[in-house]
Amino acid sequence: MSKHQDVEVLLAQLQRELERNGHWQIASPSVEALASTEPFAIDTLTCTEWLQWIFIPKMQFFIEHMHPLPVSFSISPYVEEALQGAQGHEAITRVSIDIDALFSLSSQ
Repeated sequence: MSKHQDVEVLLAQLQRELERNGHWQIASPSVEALASTEPFAIDTLTCTEWLQWIFIPKMQFFIEHMHPLPVSFSISPYVEEALQGAQGHEAITRVSIDIDALFSLSSQ
């Protein structure tokens, strides 16, 4: 399986965990909230909103258009901290760790 396919599988798992644990939203945040320039849009969105409305769509865009994927990033420390005590914390964090593992420098 290609890296693009691996990411696609993990994004689907992340979406399922967000849905299964009641974090998937029907209504989009405001345009202003989505336009945040802060890392993880921390000033305007919750962690799960950022995952749903920014991270997943951006990664899906790369996949659908076969654009080069980011070289390295790490979202799991943020996800783990931000979702502490939330429904599905462990499952969502586990998927984010798997995503990070695909993008660690050692896997390049």
